Amino acid sequence: MEEARRNPRIPEDTVFYAIYPDLPPDSPPAEAAAALRSLHLHLIQSVLAPHLRDYIWQHEPFHLSIPSSSSAASATAASNCPFCGSPSLPHLHGKTRFGDNLDDEWFIVFLLFEASRAVPSLSARVWDSDGEFLLIEAAFSLPRWLDPDTSTNRVFIRRGDVHIVPRDRFPSGPPLAAALDAVRNEDVDTRASDAVQAAISRRISSYPERARANTHRVRVRVPLPVAQVLKHEPCLVSLAVEGFYDRDVDSMKDAARMDKFLRSNGGGIEMVRVSVPMSRAMYAQLVQQNFQAPRCYPMPSREEGPAAYIEAELGMKIACGFEMMYQERRRAGKEGKGTTWEAFKRSLESSGCFEGLLPGSKEYQRIMDSALEYYKSSSLSSRTREIMNAPVLRIDEILSMPCSVDDFKGIELPLDDDDSWLYNGEDELNSAILERQKEMENYKAERKHRKDKRQKDTADGSSSLSDDFNLGDIVETMQAFVQKVSSFEGAEVPPNRNSKAVELDADQFMKIMGSVAGEASREETARDAVIEGDTSSSDMDFDDSEDEGDIAEDGNGDTFMQSYSDALNKELNATTLKRSFIRASQQHSNNCNEGPSNAPKEMDEELTPVDVDANLVKSFLDSFSSQQGLAGPASNVLGLMGVKVPPDAKKM
Repeated sequence: MEEARRNPRIPEDTVFYAIYPDLPPDSPPAEAAAALRSLHLHLIQSVLAPHLRDYIWQHEPFHLSIPSSSSAASATAASNCPFCGSPSLPHLHGKTRFGDNLDDEWFIVFLLFEASRAVPSLSARVWDSDGEFLLIEAAFSLPRWLDPDTSTNRVFIRRGDVHIVPRDRFPSGPPLAAALDAVRNEDVDTRASDAVQAAISRRISSYPERARANTHRVRVRVPLPVAQVLKHEPCLVSLAVEGFYDRDVDSMKDAARMDKFLRSNGGGIEMVRVSVPMSRAMYAQLVQQNFQAPRCYPMPSREEGPAAYIEAELGMKIACGFEMMYQERRRAGKEGKGTTWEAFKRSLESSGCFEGLLPGSKEYQRIMDSALEYYKSSSLSSRTREIMNAPVLRIDEILSMPCSVDDFKGIELPLDDDDSWLYNGEDELNSAILERQKEMENYKAERKHRKDKRQKDTADGSSSLSDDFNLGDIVETMQAFVQKVSSFEGAEVPPNRNSKAVELDADQFMKIMGSVAGEASREETARDAVIEGDTSSSDMDFDDSEDEGDIAEDGNGDTFMQSYSDALNKELNATTLKRSFIRASQQHSNNCNEGPSNAPKEMDEELTPVDVDANLVKSFLDSFSSQQGLAGPASNVLGLMGVKVPPDAKKM
């Protein structure tokens, strides 16, 4: 599938499909090929024929084929199918370009469902350039784990149902052969949920009636050769409309001459009236295009009435489309080029073959000529010639048959179909929008229900934990953690106070180190304060009373520190930094029973000490809440200290 998606020769508006029959893995190649041929005939001639009859496709018809290496459709094949990307498994495959008519794509989905119901022993896949578009249609009903990255080789059609290979069976993308085995295994539940089935069923339930309603029949006035072609091959009108709609300057030159469909050996060509079936998309493409008739094309005067002029104008557009299509395909078939040659050129340009070369230069032309020779000698060129020449040869064959105007006289033509749908499509559009809106509302309601249930379960599970939780545990455990002895190996649990294992006299060591710096007395005072057990918040406040006593020994130091402190406070007061901390006065005003015991009752804002304990708890809880229930630094640190914080119900 990936190879088919990345193939630059495949237009984006193309749907791919593959059918895999249930064959024994050890089937001989001859038996596998015979089984494929039998299945192919049964599907095309019996199962799908009633639905395909008289249906006009926008660009290409539904076309199931046996891989060219059908005899090697067994395990002996060494590589994936170049057409659909399937590995070496017996299968049928096909592709259809649907263009602007999405009904063609969903009609093919309907056909595959019908085939799976008629032949229960087959599994089918369908995808387009967007990937698994069945999943896109059922997006509101899919499990959360299923996305474009995990859907490869998981979605199948079997026995009239959508099947999705579960994740517990294959956590990563399964191989196609293994996925098919899982779908075929009755013991493995691969059937998609009822909601997914309903979403797809709603999309295809109107077929095949919708396919017939999509056909629009209109009377037109065309040259006799065009009428003869449409009589024998009505499906060729799709190529004519495509040629007209996608016209360019070169094809306009062909329409100006009309050498094929408006010239004859005997002189002029007579005009006849015929009824032409086409898809609604084709009709819209013809009607909505303004196009001036070539000078050589006979058009009635407007005095003959609007109905006659409209018939002639539509017929002129169809005739010009036939001329453009015929001449372009004839040239492409003769040269062996076409869209595949353009894709081949783009691949050469993307690979850097013409890098640094100006188009038209000698070196550029030399490389282009070499590439063209290589392309013409390849099998791709011969296949392109066959495909491009097929409509040309068929038209030549039809026009070689005897034909006269009398063949189209005396035939009662059916009335034109009502084309009000072209101008009054607002109701259908609003209906589709309302349907999608209803799906979205149901999805949101179900999602909200699951979220409320999850929150309720979380609140019930954490209520007991919240009752037993104490914010003071965070402060106490953090202070104990900070006071632990550490070494070059990291933080360690402090030893027992009564233990004699410590041989280093820390007090004596600190005295010696302090005396070296001339600050032994200050270190002694600070250490005594810690030993006395004063571990309240004020130890870490901006109360520098102890330091002021030491600095007072030096008058100059006192003056300098006072000036420095005043300047620093003045600078910080002009910022928002002071408002980012919880201060003791705030705690006291919020709860007079819970402030630090040594906080002053009346103090200027500049001198109000920061409540370190409150800020510590607040920072931890904010960090824990931002984790939204996932692992993170706050929960990891608190967990190491043995503190269990209940979930934040608001965040969850």
